[in-house]
Amino acid sequence: MLNYNHTIKEQKSYQSLQMNEVKPSMKLIVRGKKREFLSAIGKSLNMVLPTKANTSTQSEKLTALWLSPDEWMIFSNGVVKENTNSYDIETLLNKNISKLTLGAVVDVTDQFVRINLKGDKIYNLFQTGSPFNFNDFKGKIGSVTQTILAKIDVIIHNQNKNEVNLFVRRSFSEHLFSWMNDSASRL
Repeated sequence: MLNYNHTIKEQKSYQSLQMNEVKPSMKLIVRGKKREFLSAIGKSLNMVLPTKANTSTQSEKLTALWLSPDEWMIFSNGVVKENTNSYDIETLLNKNISKLTLGAVVDVTDQFVRINLKGDKIYNLFQTGSPFNFNDFKGKIGSVTQTILAKIDVIIHNQNKNEVNLFVRRSFSEHLFSWMNDSASRL
């Protein structure tokens, strides 16, 4: 992350919809199945990983998203320094998880771009390019889904009413943001 290049160089605002990249924010994938793994994560982060499908948990500094029965994405709620690719949380988890062979910890900060969307028209935008039915999803704060948006794999986290975090692979982020910009201008 030392020469961090922003793929999305602008912030867009439309009537009832704002879109911008949260840059940079730490993102880790943790994997493990053992009870000791879940316990070690909880003790290390002072936060319990969600065990119910398509949910999330949040602490003051971190949010954990359920991705599969043995996989979670943990990301920082705030912005981290751009001139480093070393995180205290990653070091702590590597010490308490990976070195004890309880599970795996992978830094995906540079792999995923986090786009924050706010406004009343978020789900109208999503419905123009996704087969997923957002009717139940939009009413469940903290829910998570992995779906396709404009033929691109995304992870969507319902953070608050009318506020969503969208995670997309960096290589697709410019195209997706351009598509969202074009679609939002027609809502």
